[in-house]
Amino acid sequence: MKRAPAGLILAALTFIVSTSAQERPPEPDGYRMEDYRTPVPATLAGARVLGTAEAETIWRSKAGVFIDVMPRAPKPANLPQGTVWRDKPRLNIPGSVWLPDTGYGRLAAVTEDYLQRGLGRATAGNVSTMVVVYCQADCWMSWNAAKRIQTYGYVNVAWYPEGTDGWERAGLELTEAQPEPR
Repeated sequence: MKRAPAGLILAALTFIVSTSAQERPPEPDGYRMEDYRTPVPATLAGARVLGTAEAETIWRSKAGVFIDVMPRAPKPANLPQGTVWRDKPRLNIPGSVWLPDTGYGRLAAVTEDYLQRGLGRATAGNVSTMVVVYCQADCWMSWNAAKRIQTYGYVNVAWYPEGTDGWERAGLELTEAQPEPR
């Protein structure tokens, strides 16, 4: 079997990386309102964007609080009486606060209050605490939530766009989570 020349491999990798970067959409002016599982921007104005290595460093040093905004599937309304319903387990970054359903483009007042109260508890009310927001890779929910959290006056917001997918790919531990009580 013949080996491909190193230059050819490097050129192919460069093409793949540059193509992926080009496919990233620009930041919208407002929140993403639909199609939440599609490519996300490479940036979020006013927030620090983290890769997995940087997120791990922050996590290991306990330099920030990690907020998971992955939605929680609701119990179907039309289940036959007597059907046992079990929530799908959520695995997140150990020590994270799971505030489900807080990354949609439009939030009901009760959900927005839930997000603000959850952040307040997680940061002990200190708006200077680093808040690392994540969900899964290519999930606009974390982008929306990080953008929204800035409007609450938090000044040290970081967005981890690779989320639990990137964390798991790096071989880092995930633990089963329960949502923060409403």
